[in-house]
Order: sequence, then C-alpha cells, then structure tokens
Amino acid sequence: MSDRARAEKWLEQDPDPETRTELRALLDDPEALADRFGAKLEFGTAGLRGELGAGPNRMNRVTVKRAAAGLAAVLTDRDDLASAPSVVIGYDARHKSDVFAEDSAAVLSGAGISVYLMPRTLPTPVLAYAVRHLGCAAGIMVTASHNPPRDNGYKVYWQDGAQIIPPLDEEISTAIDAVGRVDELPLGTGWEVLDESIVESYLRSLARLPLGTAREVTAAYTPLHGVGGEVLLRAFEWCGFAPPEVVPEQFTPDPDFPTVSFPNPEEPGAMDLALALGKGRDLVIANDPDADRCAVAAGGRMLTGDEVGGLLAEYVLRHTDGADRLVATTIVSSSLLGKIAEAYGVRHAETLTGFKWIMKAGTDRDRLVYGYEEALGYCVGGDEGVPVRDKDGIGAALTVAAMAAEAAAEGRTLLDLLEDQARRYGLHATAQLSVRVEDLSLISDAMVRLREAPPSSLAGRTVTEVDDLASGLDGLPPADVIRLRLSGGGRVIVRPSGTEPKLKCYLEVVIPADGDEARAAASAELAALREAVADVLRL
Repeated sequence: MSDRARAEKWLEQDPDPETRTELRALLDDPEALADRFGAKLEFGTAGLRGELGAGPNRMNRVTVKRAAAGLAAVLTDRDDLASAPSVVIGYDARHKSDVFAEDSAAVLSGAGISVYLMPRTLPTPVLAYAVRHLGCAAGIMVTASHNPPRDNGYKVYWQDGAQIIPPLDEEISTAIDAVGRVDELPLGTGWEVLDESIVESYLRSLARLPLGTAREVTAAYTPLHGVGGEVLLRAFEWCGFAPPEVVPEQFTPDPDFPTVSFPNPEEPGAMDLALALGKGRDLVIANDPDADRCAVAAGGRMLTGDEVGGLLAEYVLRHTDGADRLVATTIVSSSLLGKIAEAYGVRHAETLTGFKWIMKAGTDRDRLVYGYEEALGYCVGGDEGVPVRDKDGIGAALTVAAMAAEAAAEGRTLLDLLEDQARRYGLHATAQLSVRVEDLSLISDAMVRLREAPPSSLAGRTVTEVDDLASGLDGLPPADVIRLRLSGGGRVIVRPSGTEPKLKCYLEVVIPADGDEARAAASAELAALREAVADVLRL
C-alpha cells in the first residue's frame, strides 16, 4: 500500500479535525507522507513520545486510542492482577494532553475497565502516587516531560506504581499492533473524575518524608511553564516551609514555553530567570514541565544531578533507621552512592538507566528509602519507604529545602556539605559527552569498534577493566552498554540514547582531596577525558 493510500485510510478514522485538515493538505507531498507513514512511533518501556501531527509516526488521537486499546487488551487478558482492572489517567498542560487523556478514558471504559481521571493538569508524580493509592492495575500519564513544545507522550505505569519494564512493554506493543480501526472501538462515558482529595493525599504522603525540624530557608523557584508550580507551593506550605519566590514569567502552565528555547533545566539559558531571582537566597529550585525532575542551584552555581544525588542520599540516611534500608542508582550515575551506603551500613544497588529499573532494585527484604539518577531524578523516602515509586520533583524539592534549612541553622550551605563529602569520600566529579548523528548506523559502528578494540588508556588513566553489558552483567538485564573502569576510581560508560539519535558517554574521575584546587584539577581531567573519548569514538 502506498503512503498516500495509507493516509487516505487514516483520514477515514481520524476523529480530530485539526489533523484531518493537516493531512489533506499533504496528500500530494510524497516526502511529508513518507515521514508520517513510512514509520510509526514504537511503544516501549518509555511508552510513546513524539511530535504532534497526523499519521502513525506522530502523536495524535488515533495513535493514543490505539495505545489505550492495546493496554485494555493486555489488562483484560491477565490473571495476575491484584483486583479487577482499573486505570487512573493523568495529564499535563501540553497541547492536546487533556484530549488524549479523555480519549484514553473513553476507550478503556468502553472495554469494560474502571477508569479514574485526574481532576485537572497535575504533575507526573501525583499520577504515579495515585496508582497505588487507588489500588489500580495501571496508570497512564500524558506528558512529554521536558521535550520541545511540538511533542507529546504517553507513559504507562503498572500496579506497583512504577513504570513498566520488559516484557510487559512488548505485550502492550503487540496488542497495539493488533488494534483495528479506532472509529470502530466501543467507547464508554462512565469514568470517574477525581476531586482534589487525591492531591491532598499526595501532599500528606510528602509530609512523611524525612524533613527534620528546621524550616528557615530562602528559595527562588520556577516550574518552567509546567504543571508543578501550584502543587509545589502547596507542598511547602503543607510541610511548614515559607513558599519560595516564583519566577512570574514562568509560573503559569503554557504549552508553548515562551521564555525558554528548550524546557529542560539542564539546557543552557533555561535557568537564567530563576538564577537572577535567586541571588542572595539559600536555594534556587526548578522543576521540569511535568515536575518529575528537580534542578538545584546554591551559592550562585548549578549543582549537578550527581552532586544533589549524593547530598540527598546522605541526608536521607542520617534521618532514617534500619539495617534493611536500600539506596539505588543507575550505572551511569556517580559511584559516590556506593561509598555513602557502605559508610552507613546499608545496601546499595546499581541498575540500568531509567527509574523503572531503580524501582525494581533490591529484594523483597529491602526497604528502598532513596533512589536517584544523574539526570535530575530523585525518589526520596523515609522509614516507611518511598511514597512515589518514580522520580518526584516535588518531594525532592521539599527534601532539598529541609536539608538546606538544617545546614543554615548551623551557619552552613549546601556547598559546605559538598566539601564535607569530598573530604570523606574523595571528590567525585562527573560530566557527559553526547554526540548527535544523522545516520544511526554511525552509532552502531562506534559501539562495534569499541567492543572489538577498547582503549588501553584514556587521558593518562589506565583502563583496568572493560564490562560489556550486551549479555547482561552482575544481575543486570542485557543492554547495549560498555563500561570502561579507569585507574584511580574513574570510569567511562558509553551507550546509545533510547530516545534520541545520540551516543551518550558518562565520565567520572575521583580525586582524593577537596577544595578549589581539587575541583580545578577534576575539571581539567574531565575535559581531557572527554577529548580522549571523542577521539576513540571517531564520530
């Protein structure tokens, strides 16, 4: 079937007048049709994510209805669920998020599944919390997180409140492929729209975090035009903190993200307004648009995800008890967490990248009290474990505020706490090298070259060990990842990105010292290591 014929069949079932108009205007444009109909968005552990528009290679109402129907088929066919299938659906403020959420509710309820719909646009961690709170078999969050304005996405959670992992993603993908025309799906209308009590329940769960007693802290905050602002301010008030001063231009949800070129707090320029507002304050805090990530600045500089990750880990362990505690991070995050865990006598686990894997760390005997990944994702828990089985930018912001307030009560700052850690454990400095390509074969070729001829040294450090995770390693599932361990405790990890045409390299050096001279030395070593890795990859 030609792309034009596929487009004409798509038009017959598309319920959205906007995408129908768009597609009709493209029927005589073979290149545009090939882009939309020559491939399709693949459903995986991250669900769906892509540019809005018509066709199977875009996010639209047909794609979303097919995804909901596929999920419904899997739910109704399983016999291992704790109760009769029910699904809770959340959505952010991106273009068409509310429409996609209601379409999903109609398809699922039409399949005989009980559906709860969030009362309004809310952060992703509220949805993740609601899955377990309501005892649902699954959850859906309509969001593209910190992607550009033109994108949207579809994340699926399972009954444990965590994002799905294989082979469940493959089951859902297969079921989606088996869905016929969406205009022939039975649609229901009987879903329940939740009220504000679900937000209050989430806030009550945050109040059980290890927040200590100190509350005197000054902060500036931005939700980057996302949905975190109102909930974060309520969380601060609920837990006894003065509300941070907000960046007014970025506080109201806006799907066009007008003040930033890219709505990700890690991107250059995204934090400029917040940093300007935060001069002279203890903290600057930012959430990404769906508020599952948290960025932190102190003392006039942005802290890395690994720096915040190490500080939060030690804070949580100081404020919790029990030999059954577990802290977890990913293989691409700093090795510092393992040293902190050893010092506190608790279990430590490393997983593949992504919070879906962090939430599966440990055994039934372990109590996960903290998990983090270097990409600004933190899951903070207390003596009762973690209230949200996913990264939670609201809970993380609260805990960072509590940690800063505790330090301020002693006349200290977060930068002082970082120096303390460097003295105790060595200075762990991390950085990234990301190489974007037009031809994906260049990435696979680079991985083959690295496997066949790994370097013996990098930037003056000997490569002491090469770990290839292609067949799994140390209990980890197979993954296209290569880890090079370096003398002196450093390492380089190389993997293709799962969402972009990039090869990503995670660099770490460890220096047994602290202070400005050590940080300058670490920065110079990371720069040399980045250059050496780039030369090896030849991209």
